[in-house]
Amino acid sequence: MPFLGQDWRSPGWSWMKTEDGWKRCEFPCEDFERNNFNLHLLNIDDGETYQTESCTLPPTKSEKEQLNNTTKSQYFYQEKWIYVHKESTRERHGYCTLGEAFNRLDFSSAIQDIRRFNYVAKLLHLIAKSQLTSLSGAAQKNYFNILETIVRKVLEDQYNPQLIRDLLNDLSSTLCILIREGGRCVLIGNMNIWISRLETILSWQEQLMSLHISPQLGDGPTLCDLPQQMKSNILFRFSDAWDIINLGQMTQSWHVLSEDHYLWKELCKYHFSEKMFCKDLIFTENGHIDWKLMFFTLEKSYPKREQYGDTLHFCRHCSILFWKDSGHPCTANNPRSCLTPVSPQHFIDLFRF
Repeated sequence: MPFLGQDWRSPGWSWMKTEDGWKRCEFPCEDFERNNFNLHLLNIDDGETYQTESCTLPPTKSEKEQLNNTTKSQYFYQEKWIYVHKESTRERHGYCTLGEAFNRLDFSSAIQDIRRFNYVAKLLHLIAKSQLTSLSGAAQKNYFNILETIVRKVLEDQYNPQLIRDLLNDLSSTLCILIREGGRCVLIGNMNIWISRLETILSWQEQLMSLHISPQLGDGPTLCDLPQQMKSNILFRFSDAWDIINLGQMTQSWHVLSEDHYLWKELCKYHFSEKMFCKDLIFTENGHIDWKLMFFTLEKSYPKREQYGDTLHFCRHCSILFWKDSGHPCTANNPRSCLTPVSPQHFIDLFRF
């Protein structure tokens, strides 16, 4: 039988073309209808002569490029976990890649969960600062698809736009430097694609800068109508200093509460250890410690404590990375004792070779 290019004699698997590359379906192909061609062979009396074989020609290069640019992902993994293996063994060969992790852990859907939004945004921010030059083609495509989903969500829901503005600013700055200085010697892939991505990022920045958050109108009570004690309790639950400052700009009463020295003292204790802020104390003219100034001084020298609604976890027994709510097939007697929370920086370190 002549070889036609798209061989139906595959080892029992069906493959699907998506924007993230070829994905293997979980069901085997059992008939010819799942292939892209039909082969009609008709026997004559003696069985030696065949009629003309009719089949569809393989797609041309331009058709393939158009398919790669327009195809949206059609395949999703049911299990939101990935086995992390850093070396080849006798039983298993190969390595886990960052692009595969993006796909298997379904970061595009994680963006829609408000508990995971900040975690994924922080991860993309770290990659934008230091890992752009090491991203493979599949990882690049997944990265910018997730970034597009984030920008679309912020524009629609008006949720945390400043966080994404900072991400896009650092990403555009890094790309400008890499394109100007290194070019094709540093970045993986076609330079025209990177320039097109940079133009898209600049367009996103303009949309976010022109984003107007409309006030919610209603007859119910507002934040300004709350009692002072309740306002103070709200401020003490914030872990971000800029959230406290922005809320303090609403009214005079909020401003007075946001300048409370005890509030900033607790914020310093939350993010930094006692050894850090006891070395160089900053005093006011009255001889009291200026905890607000202390916080921003320590922020320049030490990393702040990270807090997320939901994070990835790593099972030391199974070597599996997964979302905590999704779980994973663990064989340990006490699975909880094997779990380790994974910070965004730790996630990058797991896939750095």
